[in-house]
Amino acid sequence: MKRCWNSLNIAFSMYSRLPAAQCDWSEDNMKYVMCFFPWIGVVIGALCYGWNYLAGYLDLHAPLRNVVLMLIPMAVSGGIHLDGFLDTADALSSWRPKEKRLEILKDSHAGAFAILAGVIYFFLMYGVVDMVQGEMVELYAFTFLISRSFSGFSVVTFPKASAKGTVAGFARNAQTRIIQVTCVGYVLLCAAAMLFLHPVYGAAMLAGAALTFVWYYRMAMKNFGGINGDLAGCYLSVSELIMPFTLVAVNVIMSRL
Repeated sequence: MKRCWNSLNIAFSMYSRLPAAQCDWSEDNMKYVMCFFPWIGVVIGALCYGWNYLAGYLDLHAPLRNVVLMLIPMAVSGGIHLDGFLDTADALSSWRPKEKRLEILKDSHAGAFAILAGVIYFFLMYGVVDMVQGEMVELYAFTFLISRSFSGFSVVTFPKASAKGTVAGFARNAQTRIIQVTCVGYVLLCAAAMLFLHPVYGAAMLAGAALTFVWYYRMAMKNFGGINGDLAGCYLSVSELIMPFTLVAVNVIMSRL
């Protein structure tokens, strides 16, 4: 029990700005970190749902509601995953050999392509969350648990781009089978709840999540020879855009029928 408690605190202290108890980052304590990483998504989803309800209750203007809804995930995560997205944008846009792309991922400086990708990302996200209304908000809240469940699964399953780094360290010390089963279990529970709430919207979001996960694997293998922390963060950021995008796209299609 203590080991699980320590793994929970390591997950929250590493991947969020949420308060967590201090503990020793030993190999034993890091075995189940990825089992608890998706729990951060539960907190984000609950905050997004709660904020949407409060914004409606107070009759706030849409721009304020949308901006806060966009910023909640980054405020909770500290922007760690978006940093990976920006680094990956720079690396992919360089069109350099694999070894050079991996070096670019480690570079702490933001290039022009990272800035451009960030601007495009926020504009698209604003447009998407503006259209997430009514019953769609309930489904949107599942986005953050699902994306982190897939990401946690990839950390212990996909080949690594380097034997060094945070992802490689977590994978070495992790209880792989337990984490895989746990992450798949999270996704299946979310899928059941989403399909129960709205079969069509739920299926659309799950399809978006699955397609993004396939893209993530192929992109990482082709361009980097494996995954690392930046690529995992990139996947999570893209997934949290694509899932609600498929939701609103299906909503638009259904409204035209």
